[in-house]
Amino acid sequence: MLEHINVTDFRDLVGQEVTGFYLVTEKDLRDGKNDQYLRLRLQDRSGSLAAYVWKNAKNTSEAFSVGDVVKVKALVNNYKEQIQLNVSQIRFADHSEYDAEEFVTRSNKDPDALAEQFFGFVDKVANVWLHKLLRAVFDDKETFARFLEAPAAKGWHHNYMHGLIEHTVSVATLCDFVSAMYPVNRDLLLTGALLHDFGKIFEYSSKPVIDFTETGRLIGHLSLSDQYICEQARLITGFPDEILLNLRHLILAHHGEYEKASVRLPQTLEALVLHLCDNLDAQSVGVAQMLQAAPENAVWTEYDKLNNRYYHLTRI
Repeated sequence: MLEHINVTDFRDLVGQEVTGFYLVTEKDLRDGKNDQYLRLRLQDRSGSLAAYVWKNAKNTSEAFSVGDVVKVKALVNNYKEQIQLNVSQIRFADHSEYDAEEFVTRSNKDPDALAEQFFGFVDKVANVWLHKLLRAVFDDKETFARFLEAPAAKGWHHNYMHGLIEHTVSVATLCDFVSAMYPVNRDLLLTGALLHDFGKIFEYSSKPVIDFTETGRLIGHLSLSDQYICEQARLITGFPDEILLNLRHLILAHHGEYEKASVRLPQTLEALVLHLCDNLDAQSVGVAQMLQAAPENAVWTEYDKLNNRYYHLTRI
């Protein structure tokens, strides 16, 4: 078995030929000026980068799929301050040839510490009904195990194992902080923060590649979260309709805009604050990930297709 070269180490190998095993997370056969070429995104646990196959692209594309591990031989190239691979040889790799753990990206935060912080916020919720609901959802060991492992996104922010709980704890921390500044119902806001992305445990599959499940693509995590919360609230005798209605609104409105797949626009102060805190963490971490992935001497990041811009690397 070859000694693995981390994706992040390629920045020190520009101009050199490398050989290794990498997970295919994207595969796109494109039309070039003279012929078709294949654009790939290859990943290991340290990160990902673009790779290009310029010759015999169509036949090469048929030899493996997204989610497969491939063995590549390639030249490391720095193109417009972005590290990429120009692939000369590539083939499907058998499971016996590599260690699957090399391709699992994880949060750099300790999951046990994240879990402790998470339940610390659960314990801060004083409202008896909201506290009962949170315990009903998260005291189920199998459900919490899925929540703890899940990613928060496919390709933008917290798109790695334990990303969902990391993002949730950050949003709850922000909401807890601003609840002292604005006239919000703190218990309702914290509960919304802890539950707002819960449906992502049903929306994404994460092995071997983070991708949408069929349910996730057709329904989405806002509606899936809402459905699950309603089901759990019905099992709590006497759960007040008014509390459930307001909590549901937080879940269904937290994307903030219809253009961002929000089911409703925020129409309570708590819903508006949750949306802003959620967006602050998601966008800040997404940009930070792009900055971290940039080569050491780069001035700009790769192009952010989601927000239609590059980001400048501050060096002051």
